[in-house]
Amino acid sequence: MEGKTLADRIENYIKWLLKSSADGIVELQRQELAARFTCVPSQISYVLSTRFTIEKGYLVESRRGGGGYIRIARVPLNAEARLKDWVQKALGEYISQEAAVELLERLREEGLLTRREQLLLAAAINRQSLPLELPGRDQVRACIMKAVILTLMRNDFPSAG
Repeated sequence: MEGKTLADRIENYIKWLLKSSADGIVELQRQELAARFTCVPSQISYVLSTRFTIEKGYLVESRRGGGGYIRIARVPLNAEARLKDWVQKALGEYISQEAAVELLERLREEGLLTRREQLLLAAAINRQSLPLELPGRDQVRACIMKAVILTLMRNDFPSAG
């Protein structure tokens, strides 16, 4: 693991656990992870909040306290009901450029967009393409992203392949 930061190692370990689980869900304890990687629990929290976001396709549920746990679920985009719920959570009424770009990357990784489509959409939602003040710009970006994703969800829309 040369050249890997602690955050990278923690992220890779959690992703390995997710891939190894039958249902794409893992339950972990922050203290146990911190002990495994000889770090403070806040380092685990940092990794979860930056690397396991809804935009990247993860749902993280955390319960603090003595018996507290962290439940991490990888959300498959091909599960229509979960996708709709995921879209609402990921987008809401507003979305930043950074979050939208991460979402486009996830859609490409899932085979719903080609690289070219990803780049075209990223250009369309770029802050220079939306000359509006905040929060209006993030609201328009969210509307565009919702329209794109709803179009991708249509049964008659071919996958990126």
